[in-house]
Amino acid sequence: MTRRQDEAEAALHDQENLLPHKQLCLVFFVLALTLLVYFVDQNGIGQLLPTVAKDLHATETISWAGTSALIGNTVFQVLYGRLSDLFGRKGVYLSALALLCFSDLMCGVSRNATMLYVFRGLTGVAGGGITSLTMMIVSDIVTLERRGKYQGILGSMVGLGNLIGPLLAGLFGQTSTWRTLFYMLCPTAAACGFVSWWLLPSNMPAENFRANVKKIDYWGVTTASISLILLLIPVSGGGAYFEWNSPMVISMLVIGGIFAILFIYVEWRVSALPMMPLSLFKNTPVAAILLQNFFFGAVFYTYIYYLPLYYQNVRQFSPLKSAFLTIPLTLTQSFASICSGQYISRRKRYGEVIWFGFAVYTLGISLTTIFGRETAIWKNIVILMVLGLGTGNVFQPTIIALQAHCYKSQRAVVISVRNFLRCLGGSVGLAISAAVLQNVLKASLPEQYKYLAKTTYAKPDYTKFSHADGLVIQEAYAKASRAVFIYCAPLAGICLLTCLFVTDRGLVRPGEEPKPNPDAKSTSDGENGDGGVTSGKDMEKLMVVAAPADERDESEKEDDIAVSRVTRKEKV
Repeated sequence: MTRRQDEAEAALHDQENLLPHKQLCLVFFVLALTLLVYFVDQNGIGQLLPTVAKDLHATETISWAGTSALIGNTVFQVLYGRLSDLFGRKGVYLSALALLCFSDLMCGVSRNATMLYVFRGLTGVAGGGITSLTMMIVSDIVTLERRGKYQGILGSMVGLGNLIGPLLAGLFGQTSTWRTLFYMLCPTAAACGFVSWWLLPSNMPAENFRANVKKIDYWGVTTASISLILLLIPVSGGGAYFEWNSPMVISMLVIGGIFAILFIYVEWRVSALPMMPLSLFKNTPVAAILLQNFFFGAVFYTYIYYLPLYYQNVRQFSPLKSAFLTIPLTLTQSFASICSGQYISRRKRYGEVIWFGFAVYTLGISLTTIFGRETAIWKNIVILMVLGLGTGNVFQPTIIALQAHCYKSQRAVVISVRNFLRCLGGSVGLAISAAVLQNVLKASLPEQYKYLAKTTYAKPDYTKFSHADGLVIQEAYAKASRAVFIYCAPLAGICLLTCLFVTDRGLVRPGEEPKPNPDAKSTSDGENGDGGVTSGKDMEKLMVVAAPADERDESEKEDDIAVSRVTRKEKV
């Protein structure tokens, strides 16, 4: 990072705003509820893809319902860190919630596949803001030492959303229409937005709006957007919707690659306040965790979409039964997330949590490769519980580790970069998964049924086939699903190996380490610096000051917060 970038980052307004316990609980409840709503939206659509494909006559293109949301999420994810630094967390957060409300309504009224894909893309844009800003706001209102247990609860909301989303989608898909899910999410998101506007604190100066507009990394925004769009569209559709050797795909990949190189140069040499500071990647543990999140995203998003397909296309389960079978995964993930957060906050360590999480996650992913046409249900349940245990121990703890290795001024941007790389990994992972599924399915189907490989997201109507042909088709889908799970296993293994480069430095940021006082004399055996004996009252005061924040009374914490606010105002 250049000196100019250093100075620009140091000049950013510090939005830290530690809250009293009661207000913190209210604000955190709203944040957790909003995050839950978004993950219900994100994970519900995967359960409905076969139903939506049939209703909108889009069996050959329905994967874009998920891909467009992921592309929108990825393209805009990297912007939210710096935008919230410049214009305040609250304003950007409320804008994302408003966009989610509008997009869900338009998804519900979509009359054709193109309309659905456009507004699912906007839903992804909004979701990127909600996930990133939720974590950023928590980093502003909770100290790093206490942040683990709160991030753990947010991680449990992700798991709960993974549970409720498919269940509601399966219920609506069987009893009414898939549109009901979006009609329900729209007013729910609106209610969350109103309560957030009322309750969320704001610690951003109202002045200097024009000056902040000038600080936006316009060249970075332009080059990143063009690069990601031109790269992700052919990667997501190549081989399925576009021929890899077509002039359009080749042109988009070449131009997208050129703009990717330009983006790196802009962030390195041109931008005074880059969206993605390349200095983050000079820090070995930070670079390792960011790489982990790229591969974790590739696997995580693949399982969101391909587990329902396995249950419905291979096992011939209904959408509702398919959703119920994901309960072991989501409940275990939520429980593990809460426990890992408590461990980090109490022990002030995260290294063993991440190691354990990725080891169990890799084991779970590897075990899913035994999923077949006649796998016993109890085996599916046990394996998904193992997978959930691993997911809960890595989804949020990696954020704590990243922030412990970064300067305080980088706490927002490192979250947006981490989420961006996770979504980018998901986009690439889903594209490769779709190609693997389609190619294996096409190779496994009899000649007269190879046309089914063009509609991999549509549930086959087995009533149209003879019993013998139905078994052959079912086995072909089983082989294709298993090939996707095999592809994911080494990616999870890379995440585990990358833990070798992650060091545990505790919950103290760089530059905030306690410095010894060379002028202080030994005070052992109760002696003070003047050679006298510390009185009982003085010793009691020292013990209170030295006590960890979690062990002090809430009244004392609120007094400290009030003092820090006054001090901050005086500085401003």
